[in-house]
Amino acid sequence: MEGRLERKIDRVLVEWKKSADSLPLIVRGARQVGKTEAVEHFAKTNYKYTVEINFILQPEYRDIFSDGFDVDTILQNITLINPQLALKPHETLIFFDEMQACPSVATSLKEFQLDGRYDVICSGSLMGLNYQEIESNSVGYKQDYRMYPLDFEEYLWAKGYASAQIESFYEHMRAAKALSTTALNMLRRNFREYLVLGGMPAVVWSFVRQKNFSGTLALQKQLLLDYEEDITKYAGGLDKGKILNVYRKIPVFLGKENKKFQITKVAHGARAREYVGVTDWLENAGIVNVCYCMENPELPLRGNYNPDNYRLYYGDTGLLIASLDEEAQADLRENKNFGVYKGALFENVVAQMLVQQGYGLYFYRNRTATLEMDFFLRDADSLVPVEVKAGNTASKSLNALIRQDEYPEIHYGIKLGDTNIGWNGTFFTFPYALAFLLKRWLKEGFTT
Repeated sequence: MEGRLERKIDRVLVEWKKSADSLPLIVRGARQVGKTEAVEHFAKTNYKYTVEINFILQPEYRDIFSDGFDVDTILQNITLINPQLALKPHETLIFFDEMQACPSVATSLKEFQLDGRYDVICSGSLMGLNYQEIESNSVGYKQDYRMYPLDFEEYLWAKGYASAQIESFYEHMRAAKALSTTALNMLRRNFREYLVLGGMPAVVWSFVRQKNFSGTLALQKQLLLDYEEDITKYAGGLDKGKILNVYRKIPVFLGKENKKFQITKVAHGARAREYVGVTDWLENAGIVNVCYCMENPELPLRGNYNPDNYRLYYGDTGLLIASLDEEAQADLRENKNFGVYKGALFENVVAQMLVQQGYGLYFYRNRTATLEMDFFLRDADSLVPVEVKAGNTASKSLNALIRQDEYPEIHYGIKLGDTNIGWNGTFFTFPYALAFLLKRWLKEGFTT
């Protein structure tokens, strides 16, 4: 790593450029997850000319579409503002950044696609971005990429580990073969760092550069303040105070036994009907991940959940930890007591890792609380329960779901914990750290 963090989007962008029929690209994601840096790095290494316009820092460019969306007219208006810009057909990338400040750019994508002379990438914070409007204006003429904080694999890259080393972990998963003590300790050590740091690039970069946690909590707390500031700036027609109420209460509910988020307990006299749209806004902004309770542990996942019964997880576990009180910070950072908070930290990071792989989040808890499961995934033909255990206690619910005849779509399960890789004939065990490989593992199959 020379001066920057390697990201998975780097490879996506190169493949996008190689494709003969690539569409204008919109890179979506929460603020400060590294969108702008990734596109700038890509532009520098793959194009002779780049025209970069930031609609927040350069508000004068917001009017370049006022005369219509003909490409030549747009380019003429750009060069009227800055005649020094080079716009060479087939050699230039046009990068429209902070597009939420200029939604008209979405309408222009169709014309740029039909014109074909210039590659176009747009980027913007999901906060304040009316994506429904963008969808309607550019359907069929754009490509999307959702960017997240660094996942654990990217964190290992940042620490200097090679892809071949990571591939060896995957091969052990496929064969259900235990890792060596050295490999397991390496994963445990790095995962604990990742749990505290999260995946926000500025935080990870500070730690990797300094080789210690100095200043990382201050960076995280500033990011939390920045998110709150953006909520007040971009809330649109929603009540900003209500969004902040929900956002600030997430750690409180995660600390409870059932972790269910209840609007009626967010503020005195709060009613669910007054908070309609708030959770969706936070999710669309990339700030939270929503995990819905299934009506029954059966397929299909998307058509079998209660939209009013859900848990909210932070989009970045490092920011969740940074939101805790000073005593909890000391316990985590000094005493390495990761078992605090009723296992919520491990659930939060697993939720984050699953979302980064493209999964929706679903859990199950029956009315008597005698059967509960943290997450559900699926392979080609079965439902796969995933249990996240902070300790090494018995997996009663996991065993019940797999063995009882009333759940015929469940054939085996997965238990994630501070443990080695294994298979007991009923469920697989994996270290928390390897959750980022689950989608590939379920797709390609295993050899036991």
